[in-house]
Amino acid sequence: MSQYKNISFYKFKTFESLDLIRETLYISCKQLKILGTLIIAPEGLNGMLAGIPEAIDKILPKLREIGIDSNNIKTSFSEIKPFNRLRIKIKEEIISLGDSANSNPNKKVGDYVQPKHWNNIIENKNVLLIDTRNYYETSIGTFENSLVPSISSFKEFPKFIKNSNISKDKEIAMFCTGGIRCEKASSYMLQLGFKKVYHLEGGIIKYLENVPIEQSKWQGECFVFDNRVAIEHELSAGSYILCNACGEPLSKVDISSHRYKKGIHCPLCFDNITEEKIQKVTERQKQIELAKLRGEVHIGE
Repeated sequence: MSQYKNISFYKFKTFESLDLIRETLYISCKQLKILGTLIIAPEGLNGMLAGIPEAIDKILPKLREIGIDSNNIKTSFSEIKPFNRLRIKIKEEIISLGDSANSNPNKKVGDYVQPKHWNNIIENKNVLLIDTRNYYETSIGTFENSLVPSISSFKEFPKFIKNSNISKDKEIAMFCTGGIRCEKASSYMLQLGFKKVYHLEGGIIKYLENVPIEQSKWQGECFVFDNRVAIEHELSAGSYILCNACGEPLSKVDISSHRYKKGIHCPLCFDNITEEKIQKVTERQKQIELAKLRGEVHIGE
């Protein structure tokens, strides 16, 4: 039986009293021993939390009080503890596009497409499908026939669009992990003058959860920003791990390479890693292993 209940959620909504919201959620999460990350901003809230099922069930009413209802929450279960600490931050944006002047999801966004209708949209030859995620995410999985920007950060997405010469008359469908990036990107695209923009409601996670594998247009695994690294259909745990040196997702083939050494280097960073970096990550890996022997979690893990 899975030990941890994991929830992810976001909502674009104009918030005030950010310090009060942060303090209330922090106290509740600490009392319930819930771990994860929450970002609060004037434009909304974005979070990923994990704990024993009973604890997560008790935090849900607190989230509802600030406008996060069940429709905004994606739930999964895992044997692996997804997070090692609790972090709740106040920022200017819950996800930074790098061109906030041309994007306001609280005023205008594209058309939401539920997962059960997504295949109909992306099978339309008149629709251009765009993956709004970073290169290390798209490298392990994406939808069939999608345009994949080679970007390292969501902040680079506006530059990619401006350099792409895509006709503003072209119908656009966008997706991301949980829906937050493609929703904000849809606001940006409309502001630029694109006439018809769709985005996947609930993101890839909702699609993998709700669309039967035999009907799925998804190829590969879905990168997630927690200790699970990747998930597959029905939100089962994926096969990838992270390289502690460079942060890239590694496949079973990568791990079997002679260039892979746990916590030190991998085939993707082997040729570029410096001796100074090797010494630093070697010491960190040593401390991680010692912490495990003590039954503790090292902060660098």
